[in-house]
Amino acid sequence: MSGEGMSLRGEPRGRSLWQRIVDLSLTDVSVLVKGIDDDSIEELERILLEADFGVDASMDLVQELESAARRGKVKTETELREFLSDRIREILTSPPAVGDESSEDALEFRTPAGSRPFVILVLGVNGTGKTTTAAKLARRAMDAGLQVTLAATDTFRSGAQEQLRIWADRLGADFVGGQPGGDPAAVAFDAAQAAAARGADVLIIDTAGRLHTQTNLMEELRKIDRVVGRQVEGAPHERLLVVDSTAGQNVLNQVQEFGQGFPLNGIVLTKYDGTARGGTAVAVSRQFGVPVRWLGTGESEADLERFDANRYLEKLLG
Repeated sequence: MSGEGMSLRGEPRGRSLWQRIVDLSLTDVSVLVKGIDDDSIEELERILLEADFGVDASMDLVQELESAARRGKVKTETELREFLSDRIREILTSPPAVGDESSEDALEFRTPAGSRPFVILVLGVNGTGKTTTAAKLARRAMDAGLQVTLAATDTFRSGAQEQLRIWADRLGADFVGGQPGGDPAAVAFDAAQAAAARGADVLIIDTAGRLHTQTNLMEELRKIDRVVGRQVEGAPHERLLVVDSTAGQNVLNQVQEFGQGFPLNGIVLTKYDGTARGGTAVAVSRQFGVPVRWLGTGESEADLERFDANRYLEKLLG
């Protein structure tokens, strides 16, 4: 690595992506784009990888930037910022745009035909914040005036049922659980029956956290999926994978493995307030075409935001 680039090793994680790119040029970004060379390209690629953009997105952005700079299309700091913003926005919006800020929360939780309940299956590995995310989704739906049933299908982990029950009581949502060690699919069946009988608008099913490589447990999830599909037409209407936005490459591994078992409708990035890297959304969208739908930004039931590409870019490149 030549002396023209600034090493990021030992640099505080709190520095934004744009600050790191500016530091790469040592003076200002125009130095980078006017005198772009192999060392600068290599360093920029490393910056993107360390910001969790993933290999595919990082290579695409760097190659496109190199081409644009050599053709004289990117000569100033402003042009570089606009170039990166436009290319990243293209990646993020290549999946169908869903849940933008202009739509109403009530529409977020309704089937196209208007049938009820709207069923959300919450998936993910241990420790990503699935149960809290289920409660946050319930809060959003209830704030929109919808009646919600929360279902806990993790019948094996001690305290899993109680955790969601506490959330349901706090929110004023209906709750369905099962007997310790019982069949999770049977809980899903009971929950679908109860939600329909109570006239619930939304049924949110919290599943057991599991390693995505455990085949028998993945089959258990597929059984839950089939059971609710037989009880409610078109269900589950959304399969949301909850991932820890600070987990780097593991996020891509989880999306790949769960995506092989289910057609995923969207990603929830939790702990988003705890990372300064921020490229995970780009990596997931570029590699899998699965849209990031929600961002978890804290521990309370209100700390859930719709993913918005414009706000994301403002934070990333601001």
